Amino acid sequence: MLSVMRLDKFVCKSTELTREEATRYIHSGAVVVNGEVLTNEAAQVHENNLVLLNGIRLKARDFRYIMMHKPAGTVCSNIDEMYPSLFHYLDVDKVSELHIAGRLDADTTGLVLITDDGRWSFHITQPTNDCGKVYRVQLSKAIPAEQSVDLVAQFNQGLQLQGETGLTRPAKLDIIAPREVLLTITEGKFHQVKRMFAAVGNRVVALHRERIGDVFLDLGIGQWRYLSKNEVESFNNN
Repeated sequence: MLSVMRLDKFVCKSTELTREEATRYIHSGAVVVNGEVLTNEAAQVHENNLVLLNGIRLKARDFRYIMMHKPAGTVCSNIDEMYPSLFHYLDVDKVSELHIAGRLDADTTGLVLITDDGRWSFHITQPTNDCGKVYRVQLSKAIPAEQSVDLVAQFNQGLQLQGETGLTRPAKLDIIAPREVLLTITEGKFHQVKRMFAAVGNRVVALHRERIGDVFLDLGIGQWRYLSKNEVESFNNN
């Protein structure tokens, strides 16, 4: 699958220019795509297009695909907020170009996928693509054995969350122990896992994401690695 991106982003990924500098070059008519001068920075270009800047051919740097084990007390943001950014754990160039495909709350731990490929991350986070995210959930109250079958069915049918007009998409609930479950969801509403258990009268006390699609977390806390080619491509087959 060919990668597509905005023209200004393509110029940035092919040079050391900032987004503002790239935009000025584009507006000045210095960028030519397949023989045509383009002055709209939002124009979409493919990775195999012939893109020239002042007559010099540009080639975008390869996209990056990274797995990290997010520690508790960090935020999925490029900048520090109330908690420090998890990007402090990442030792790569041009960190500002990266974003997270499916954020986690500050107190949630586990698997995050980091990339500069917006099309790839959209494929992961778009609910209709049915990319499952698996969470290990610790609960404040034990699930009575006699209620387990009904509870599994409730999650599978979809739950009504406070402030939402419709039901959640079907979710798979596996009860591991009275206070521990695995939950698989395919969407990412605000605080969704916590709100789902609140909707059935329980409370999440610890939350850890251990799998996205076919990719399992295999790192220690705070560690990161590049995804393999097969791992990257597995999301295009969901």
